[in-house]
Formats: sequence, structure tokens, C-alpha cells
Amino acid sequence: MRLPGFVDDARADPCSELIRDGEAEGEGSSWRSRRRYKFSSSSSSLLEFQLNSLSNPSTFRKISYKVLSQNGRGIRQIRIRGGYAFPLVNLVAAIAHQTGDDGFVLSMQVLDFFGVDSTKGLSDSQVDHHSRLYGRNGTPFWKLVLKQFDDLLVKILIVAAIVSFVLALANGETGLTAFLEPFVILLILAANAAVGVITETNAEKALEELRAYQANIATVLRNGCFSILPATELVPGDIVEVAVGCKIPADLRMIEMSSNELRVDQAILTGESCSVEKDVDCPLTTNAVYQDKKNILFSGTDVVAGRGRAVVVGVGSNTAMGSIHDSMLHTDDEATPLKKKLDEFGSFLAKVIAGICVLVWVVNIGHFSDPSHGGFFKGAIHYFKIAVALAVAAIPEGLPAVVTTCLALGTKKMARLNAIVRSLPSVETLGCTTVICSDKTGTLTTNMMSVSKICVVQSTDHGPVINEFSVSGTTYAPEGTVFDNNGQQLDFPAQSPCLHHLAMCSSLCNDSILQYNPDKDSYEKIGESTEVALRVLAEKVGLPGFDSMPSALNMLSKHERAAYCNHYWENQFKKVYVLEFTRDRKMMSVLCSHKQMDVMFSKGAPESIIARCTKLLCNSDGSVVPLTAASRAELESRFHSFGDETLRCLALAFKTVPHGQQTISYDNENDLTFIGLVGMLDPPRKEVRDAMLACMTAGIRVIVVTGDNKSTAESICRKIGAFDNLVDFSGLSYTASEFERLPAVQQNLALRRMTLFSRVEPSHKRMLVEALQNQNEVVAMTGDGVNDAPALKKADIGIAMGSGTAVAKSASDMVLADDNFASIVAAVAEGRAIYNNTKQFIRYMISSNIGEVVCIFVAAVLGIPDTLAPVQLLWVNLVTDGLPATAIGFNKQDSDVMKAKPRKVGEAVVTGWLFFRYLVIGVYVGLATVAGFIWWFVYSEGGPKLTYSELMNFETCALRETSYPCSIFEDRHPSTVAMTVLVVVEMFNALNNLSENQSLLVITPRSNLWLVGSIILTMVLHMLILYVHPLAVLFSVTPLSWAEWTAVLYLSFPVIIIDEVLKFLSRNTGLRFRFRLRKTDLLPKDRRDK
Repeated sequence: MRLPGFVDDARADPCSELIRDGEAEGEGSSWRSRRRYKFSSSSSSLLEFQLNSLSNPSTFRKISYKVLSQNGRGIRQIRIRGGYAFPLVNLVAAIAHQTGDDGFVLSMQVLDFFGVDSTKGLSDSQVDHHSRLYGRNGTPFWKLVLKQFDDLLVKILIVAAIVSFVLALANGETGLTAFLEPFVILLILAANAAVGVITETNAEKALEELRAYQANIATVLRNGCFSILPATELVPGDIVEVAVGCKIPADLRMIEMSSNELRVDQAILTGESCSVEKDVDCPLTTNAVYQDKKNILFSGTDVVAGRGRAVVVGVGSNTAMGSIHDSMLHTDDEATPLKKKLDEFGSFLAKVIAGICVLVWVVNIGHFSDPSHGGFFKGAIHYFKIAVALAVAAIPEGLPAVVTTCLALGTKKMARLNAIVRSLPSVETLGCTTVICSDKTGTLTTNMMSVSKICVVQSTDHGPVINEFSVSGTTYAPEGTVFDNNGQQLDFPAQSPCLHHLAMCSSLCNDSILQYNPDKDSYEKIGESTEVALRVLAEKVGLPGFDSMPSALNMLSKHERAAYCNHYWENQFKKVYVLEFTRDRKMMSVLCSHKQMDVMFSKGAPESIIARCTKLLCNSDGSVVPLTAASRAELESRFHSFGDETLRCLALAFKTVPHGQQTISYDNENDLTFIGLVGMLDPPRKEVRDAMLACMTAGIRVIVVTGDNKSTAESICRKIGAFDNLVDFSGLSYTASEFERLPAVQQNLALRRMTLFSRVEPSHKRMLVEALQNQNEVVAMTGDGVNDAPALKKADIGIAMGSGTAVAKSASDMVLADDNFASIVAAVAEGRAIYNNTKQFIRYMISSNIGEVVCIFVAAVLGIPDTLAPVQLLWVNLVTDGLPATAIGFNKQDSDVMKAKPRKVGEAVVTGWLFFRYLVIGVYVGLATVAGFIWWFVYSEGGPKLTYSELMNFETCALRETSYPCSIFEDRHPSTVAMTVLVVVEMFNALNNLSENQSLLVITPRSNLWLVGSIILTMVLHMLILYVHPLAVLFSVTPLSWAEWTAVLYLSFPVIIIDEVLKFLSRNTGLRFRFRLRKTDLLPKDRRDK
């Protein structure tokens, strides 16, 4: 958060000598800073300030500003270099903004800067003035237009459509067939865009959904009276009162505490598991991260305990949440690896198409003046149309739509794996992911504090005997069991005296609420997460005296089950008085009345509770015995061991007080009876460890990213196997500040080994993603909070949790519906398989288009009539090519797809030997098509049986005597035979693409029935245009005889034999690229051979 700057009195002249030894005075305002500033100006309109610490006067830092406007009295507006403009700026505020030391400004200084009285608030005139100066508390939301047509291949198609349209107009053509070609092209492009729009969700929706994290109202002090106002009407300088359950309406600076403590849950911003205690005092260090700014309440966070007053210091975009908006706003979407390769292919294709078109046109310049064309200009137009037809043949019109459709089908496969893909290109990006930056809280852990250990004193007969219990369950669901030291499950935990009292104290000394949310089908908390963990513990322990308790509880509805045991204790004991938690006592107590007995229950830090205890409860028989020095030492040892395991430890105790007592005081908090210790943590998800190992096997590195402190994060990493069995984490674990202090060279080295990045802010996460991308890593970022949104958007693929915030989901490319980190592994495997299939159908379409280009080119060089009409080429490209290509996307994934390293981002779709293979296939396809055309004229019983010379001189037919009518060259039979040969040979070629190198005898058509079905459907559609008269007229075709169909099959089948030979060479020679599939060195040595 950055202070927006403070307004000093308008009559104060910042250019005068106001700053002397850390003290500045101006008319109407005065302040004393904890920093010393030196001021100088020059004719260059640059102001320079030197900043040094009072504790170290020799340390100076220069900050430059530029004068934007000034008048006779001095500077009115300055701009920090690379920062914001500050109207009538006060130097302290500007420097605080530049250095991040806004928390260092004392509360009274803030009030003086804004000219506000903490007991009266702003006046109406001040509100108007501040509103004009700083703006209202609104966040600017905007949407991007989805650019479905921003693709090179699509642009080439648009140009082709325009050229075809212009040529039709130039020739004076009329009717449907004249404009069919450009119309069909544009129709397909519109359909492709529609698929993309329907399937993808606009990622910029995140900016709108951030409104869910803004408070709607605020309790504001103005003109000496409190009133409830819309949060959007807040302005800097407003005095706001906050209390339990309140959502912070803007960035606030604490000025007054109305309770012993004030705690805020800021997990959505920082990712911290526990709530944070706030205070009026300044932080101990400068340039503090959000987590350390104890006197700042951040917009969108929730107050979970206490009450206080604060002054607004940041509104709208100038808040911590606003910085997330700005970060997302300035994040450009990166092209996916496949998109880059398709763009490269489109660029290459454009050059090839242009070259071939020019070549064909130039080769035929000598024929421009042939009499059959009616003049040189018309001859040039004729051959230009042939060149355009060649371009239509070369362009894979169906490729954009097929790629989009195949990726969309891939999203359905992933949805069955609980991976909901929001951005289609991200499907194939998964296949080359090399690093997963995973948010710890809520992703690797449940983000639900849970009691995992309980420590009680079993007996003291022969010295203290400590009994430890473990508790299962990692969520707020009141489901779990208690196990003893030997791992044996306790059927009725409440029958144990200490566990009975522990459940009672956990339930009554508690201000939180556990409830069931039917909309989300999950249990949720209201209040402090540690207190809710105690309520859940009380439910797991159960009630005493009920042998059938487990079965009885199972009969309850989820709503009733949420707090059944807690309600029992609350009905048995009536709360009379509460002593809230304070930092000096580190405990809280509650006085409860029960029939003829009153009891005070206490919980708090172990060192504070144990110091006040004189007795303890024995678990063996429920007796109360004196707390000896030996027992005290043993308990202290146990809670220190809990701390070593990074468990948050609390001690619980009770005390019987005289019946009828209505209040208690701090003096009553002594002579307590110790019950036990509880250790809790935000537990890791049970499936994460196996998922981490699977990522290592797949050559994917996982970096844990968290806002928690280093020791807690390292403990979680040990539990999930991120560090394996290593003891020394040097070079693997860094805090954000430690990483930033490293020289650039060492930062690059650290990024290659880093496993844990702790104590981070949202900007650090985005910085990490950028740094990894600069090292050519393909980065996936997982997260669930608002704080993750900028990094999710910046990453190559952002993965949000299903239970995460709407902001995180909207900024992501993929959402894990089951919040299961392990689902990422399955999604990566599917992504790799989809990419492999995508390569197969791209190669299939390329070979088909090569065939069409060869067909047109050979026909032009030989001088025979047009083999195929443009509309026929469109039909082949869009329908007969598109359906099998899409079906190829259903090829099964290889069994070892997750044992290979991630493919390189620069890996070409088609290169080397593979390109040669498909060039050979394409050349045969083209020659077979031309051969079918020539066969009808020369050999067919239904044809004219011309000689080759007569066929190649068809243009001079009208100028010489012939035994056949010249109209024979307009017969639809030869082009129909050629088109059918092209269709059938491509159907056989589709079968070739069931596998890159395996024979059809090994990978049979039965392995992909979708492909078989698409071939059958394609042939049915082709039959329709041949034998349904209106369609036959539209596509300039005619029905074929059996003899003609036989010729088609003879010319088409050899493509199977040719590809089988090429596959055999690939399998048995060194011509093909061989990729060794092996486990990566990321695996520990002791596991590499297992």
C-alpha cells in the first residue's frame, strides 16, 4: 500500500526553507518526522531530496521529483520519478510513497496532514475538497474485447476472401456460385470465432468480481457524528470505526484501539493462514511488507476480533487491492507455444503461397495473349484466378477451426479429471510446463486450521507421565477420530477426563461460529481460525455418557452436525462474563454458570497459562493434583517440541469460582488447573506428496510460494516431500527480502534450484513468474486468493482452486474443481496427449494441402484445364479434411507420456524427416488427383479418349478442326473424378495418422472409432453432393459410374503402401528423431531406479 500524498495548507510554500533538523512548519500545519530530509532545487525543474535515518545519519538516499506546475508562492504539483503525481504535496508524504515508509508516519501526523480532528471527523467542505483531490473510493473496472481474429492464418483467409470477391465483381459474375467462395471462407471464420467466444470466458471478468471483496458500507465519523455511508463515498482523511465482522472499506491507518486487541484476517491479500494482530504503533522496520504493517488495515480484509478507529489513507486504485488491479491491468497475455508455432507456420505458409502464386503467374505470361482468353489483360486475369485458386489450395482453411475444436474437445476430457479449462490454448501449454509455482495456503494445504495433536498429563504417581493424542481431519468438517500414543483409535474420546474437559473448554472459551454452507456443500467459519479449530475439536471428541454417540451424530443433518456438541456445552453452561485476550496476558477467560457451580475457563499461550497454574487434571482417573516443578518442566518441554514442529500451540485450563459471581478480573486468572495442550496447523492435503513425486518424474519442478514465515513454510515443505529428506535447505529456501538482496547473477542461480519462496507479497509472485519466464521456463502458477490473481494472469498457465475466490478463477486459465493438487498431474498428462494429437492432425492437414498445391501447380505447368474449382477445394479443406482431422484428436495417449521431459517450447510442429515424409505423401496425393483428371479424358470409356497433346492444347480447340466438341472440356466428370480421388486418398491418409511410426497392422482403426466414424460421415457427405442434384450444381460435380469409382480406388489406395514404407524406415533406420524417455534427475537418487 502506498500513501497517496497529503495536502498541506495551501498557503504553505514547499520551496521555502521549511525543513530544519527533522522539523517543518507551515501556516496551518506542523509535524515532526522520525526521518531527516534535506531539500534543494535547481533551474532544471528537478527537486532532489536526501533521506537519512536518525539512527544512522550517514546513510542517505536521493529521490528525484519533477515539477509539474507551480505559481508565485511555490510548487503546486510534483511527480515522483516513475510514480504518481501529488497535488500540493507535502514532502513527507511523497517520500513515504517513494520509499514505502508510509507506515512509519505517526498517527497524529496523518491526522494533521489531512487536517482532521479524530473526535469530529471531516467536515462537509473537507469531504468535497478531498473528493476532488483524491477521487472517490471506486475501483476502475474495464473489459478487453476478445480478439478472435488476431491470427495470421485467419488474416490470410480474410485476404483470400476479399481477393475472390473483387475478382468476381471484376468479371461481372452474378448468382450464388460467383460469390460462394468468399462467402464460405467468411462463414467458416465466423464459426471459428463463435466457437472460441462460446468456449472461453473473458479473463478480464476478474476486475468486476473484485467488487465482491469491497465493503458495501462503512461507519464514518463526519461533522462530529457517526453515520453509515456507502463505502464508495469515503475519501482520504475520513475517520472510520471498524469492529468484528466488518469488511475493511479502504486502506486505513489505525489511530485508536477500542478493545484490548484488534485482529484482521488478510489471507485474501497475503495468504497468511492465521489472522493478524493490528495496533496503533509504527512498524519496527522501514520498507515493511504487507504482513509487517501492523498499523495498516487493508481494503477488502475482514476484522475477526476487536474494535477500533482508523483514518482513510488510500481509496480506489491507490490501495493494496488496487495495486492488484493495476498489476492485472498491465499484464499482457503471452502467446502459447502452439500459438507461436502456428503463427510461424502461417508466416512461412504466406511466403510459400506468395512465391508459388507469383511463379505460376510468371510461368504462364506467354499464354496471356492466347486467343481463347480474348486479350492480354483477360489472360492475365485468368491466370491470376488460377494463382488465387492455388492460394486457396495451399491455405488450410479448416486448421484454425479444427485446432479450436480439438482443444475444446480436450477441455471436456480434462473436465472429467476435475480440471476446468477456461482458456483453450492453455490445454496444450500444460504439455510443456516446466515449473509449477504453487501457492501454499489453500493449495498445498487446506487453509483450515486443524488440531492435530493433544498433550495431557496421564498420571503423576511416579513422576509426570505425558500422554499424546493425535487427531485426524484436515478441514472444518466435524469429522475425524482421536488416536492414542500407540495409534489406536479411541471409540469414545469424551470418556477420557482430560479430553472431556478439553472439549468443554474449547467450546465455551470461544467466540467463533462453525456453520454448514449448503450452497458450497462445505463447513465454514465465522471468526478466528484457531478458535474454529477448537470448536471442530469439540465436535470430534464428542459428549460424555453417550455410548451410541458416533452413530447418533451420523444421523444428524449437516446443518445440525456443524455445532451439535458445541450447542450441548452452551446449553449446559451459561456465559456470564468474558475477559478478552490481551497481548500482555496472552490469554482469554470466560466465566460460565452451571447449576450450583461456576467455572472460569481459560486458554492462551502455554507459557502464560502454565505460569498461572498450580494444579493439573490427571487423565487416568480425573483427579486434580498439585502441579510440581517436574510436571511443569515436562509440559514446557512438550510445548517447545510442538513449536519445533511449527504447530501453533495453545494451553487450556479451568478454575472453580464461588457460585453467583457475576464478574471476573485479571486477579482471578491464577491458581488455575491445567487441562492440556493442543497443537494445530494448516494441514497439507493428503494427496499432495504423491503429486509432488509425480511432478518430479515428469521433469516438472515445483516451487512453493507463500506469505507465511520461513520456518512454518519449510515444515510444510518437509511434510509434502518438496525437500525430500534433506536437512540443509540452503539454496532451496528463500524469503522475498533475502532473494531481493541477492546480486542479479546469484538470483539467476537461485531460480534454478529454488523450492520455497516465503514471506511474499503479490508483486513478488508476479516477479517470480517473470524471472522464471526470462529463463525460458514455461510457468504454471496455482493459487486461490485475490493476492494470486496478478501472478495467475502473468503465468503461462494460471491454475485456480475450485474453492478459491472468484477473482483468482477469472484470472486463471484452468480451475481445479476438486481443489486437488494431484489433478494437475492428470491434467498435464492429458495436455501432453492433446498436443501429440494436435501435431498429428496438423501434419495430416499439411500433407493434404501439399497435395492440393501439387495438383494445381502440375495442372498449370502441363497446361491442362483447371483440375479443381475453388469451391471444390474449399469443400475438401473444410469438410472432408476437417472431420477426420478433428477425430485424430481422440487418439489414445501413450502409456509413458508422463515419463518424458517437458517438450521444449521451440520444438517445431513439423521438421526434418517428418516433413520429408509428409511432403512425399502430399506429392503423391497431388499427382494421383491430376492422374484421375487425365484418366477420364484419355482412358475412361465414358470420356472422349483424347491424346495427351489434344488435352494440353485444349485452349486452341475452337481454332482448329476436332473430332470432339470443345464443350467436352467443360464436362463435370473429370473434375468430379479428380475431386473424389482427392477425398478418398485423404481418407486413407487419415488412417495413416493413427500413429506416427506404428503400422496399421499394429495400431488398427479400432483404436480410434471416432476416426472411423468421421471417415464414414465424410464419405456420406461426399455422396450427397454427388448424387443430390442441387448440391451437384452448386459444387460443379456429377454422379460417377462404377468404373469411375474403381479407378478412384486404384489411384487412392497406394498412399497406404507408401506411408507404411516410410514408417518402416522410421522404425528401422536413424532417419527419424529419437527421443529417449527417461526419468529426470529431479528425482532423488534412491528413487531413480525404482
